[in-house]
Amino acid sequence: MADDRFVWFRPRSILTIVGVLLGVAIVLEVLWVTKAVLIWVLIALFLAMALNPAVEFLVKRGLSRGPAVGIVFVGAILVIVGIAATFVPTLIREVNDLANAVPGYIEDLTKGRGRLGFLERDYQIVEKVRDAIEKSGVGGVLGLSNTALSVTKSIVNAVIAVVTIAFLTLFMLLEGPAWVERVYGLMPEEQRPRWRKVGGDIYRTVGGYVSGNLAISLIAGLTSTIVLLVLGVPYAVALGLVVAILDLIPLAGATIAAVIVSAVGFLHSTTAGIILIIFFVLYQQLENHVLQPLVYGRTVQLSPLIVLVAVLMGAELAGVIGALGAIPVAGSLQVIIIDWLDHRRQRILDPPGPPPTAADLPS
Repeated sequence: MADDRFVWFRPRSILTIVGVLLGVAIVLEVLWVTKAVLIWVLIALFLAMALNPAVEFLVKRGLSRGPAVGIVFVGAILVIVGIAATFVPTLIREVNDLANAVPGYIEDLTKGRGRLGFLERDYQIVEKVRDAIEKSGVGGVLGLSNTALSVTKSIVNAVIAVVTIAFLTLFMLLEGPAWVERVYGLMPEEQRPRWRKVGGDIYRTVGGYVSGNLAISLIAGLTSTIVLLVLGVPYAVALGLVVAILDLIPLAGATIAAVIVSAVGFLHSTTAGIILIIFFVLYQQLENHVLQPLVYGRTVQLSPLIVLVAVLMGAELAGVIGALGAIPVAGSLQVIIIDWLDHRRQRILDPPGPPPTAADLPS
């Protein structure tokens, strides 16, 4: 019979392991509780990277960083306000027109007329909704319980988020280079050139993606609005805004926008719906094969598989914001991995020399 073996652990080792596990659990809990703030910080970081090239341009022309940041920040706010002043009145008018048109759509639906009449004729959708209302009430069907309170909280949270992100972006533009230099200063001096190169590559990757994605989404929204106006489809500006916002989402965003806009086009006329489908198919080919390579250039080079996996993981972790930030994060990780592989390969090809012998030492 084999002798029993006993493994002894020192109490200090056990306490160390327990302390590490507790520390990890506390850090994860803090990250989970403050995930909204972390999302705001990431959004501000992406915006700061998108605006920083303009700041650097002014600094190279002789301005100090403070005035350069002020000019770029105020200019960005003025551009946003100008776009809002141009589109918001039209958007409000179109939303009101849509609200006024809804009763007519509902009447056609209940009587089985118009383009939505098939829902009642073939699927008896009105009777099913009526039965659901009788069983659980309007709030149970549409989720309208405490709607006013929820809407108010959402508006307040949105205002707080916008103001906070704006100030975070301003402070990052002002203090970002100084903080980066402090981080480099914590590293050994012989390692600083390597990590400066890595930091520069990450900055180009993330900044190029953010500014490129914004530009491509703006192009998508403008071209869609023009096509909708030419076809005479109602709510063209509002639908163009929907296309621009959804086009920011990688992979699925443009398809979702195409489905929504094409459905509204079919409600207007069959010809408009077919033309919109053809337009979105052609535009997606143009965006994927011409605009994205042209705008992104060499800043973001990820395989489609990595993009898909990163977007799915980001969407699962943080919803739409996670999907938006997935590609920059994946690009940054790719830069770090490539640098690590290059450094490792260089060490294999050029190993350090043998340690000095006694004869090599000075007398």
